[in-house]
Amino acid sequence: MHDEEKKEPKWVTAVSIAGRIAGMGLAVAAAVLMSTASQCTVYYAAPAASAYGGAARARTVTYSDFPPFVFLVGAASIAAFLEAIAIFLVVWKKGKDKTTKVLMPLLGVAVPALLYSATGAAFAAVSDMSYCSANGKRVSICAGSAAAGGGVSGGTNFCSQVHIAVYLSLAAAVAVSVAEVVRGLGGSASGGGSDSDSSSSSESGGCDHGCHHKH
Repeated sequence: MHDEEKKEPKWVTAVSIAGRIAGMGLAVAAAVLMSTASQCTVYYAAPAASAYGGAARARTVTYSDFPPFVFLVGAASIAAFLEAIAIFLVVWKKGKDKTTKVLMPLLGVAVPALLYSATGAAFAAVSDMSYCSANGKRVSICAGSAAAGGGVSGGTNFCSQVHIAVYLSLAAAVAVSVAEVVRGLGGSASGGGSDSDSSSSSESGGCDHGCHHKH
C-alpha cells in the first residue's frame, strides 16, 4: 500500500507524456523545416549609379550559411531523440528501475537546455540575416538594403521558413518545460500525501496499542 500511495496521479503522467510527445514532434518539425531552408536564390539589384549598373546579381543562400541555424538543427534533432528515450522510460519502464530514476532528471535538464540555447542563438541570427555583396555592401536577405540603395528579392520564402522553424523550436522547449514542471509538482504532491498518511496511521496505531494495554 505504501508503494501505491507514492505513485504520481494518472493525470500528471498523462500530461507529462503529452507534453513530451508534443515537444518531440515540435523539435522534429523545427529541425526538418530549418534543414530544408536551403538553395534559396536571392537577387540583389545594385543601384544604377554603381559599377554594376543596376544589374541584379544572384546569391544562393542556405541555412548552413548561418552557424546558429546549423546548431538549431543539431540541437533539435538531439532533443527529439532524448525525448523519445524519456517517453520510452515513462511509458514502458514506468519509471521504476534505477536506470530510469537516474536518467529522467538528466533528460529533464538536458532537453530544455538544448532547445532554449539553440532557439536563443537562432533568434539572434534571425534579427540580422545578411551577406556581403560583391561591391562590398552588406545586403539584408529579408529586406532591401537601404544603405546600398538597391533592393532584394527572392528571400521571402527562406526568411518565413527560418522564422517558423525558430518558433517551433521555442514551442518545443516550452512544451518540454511544462511536462517537467507538471511531473515535478505531481511527484512532490503525491510524496507529501504519502508521508502525512503514513504519519497519521502511525499515530493512530500507537493510540490503539496503548488503549489495548489498558484493557
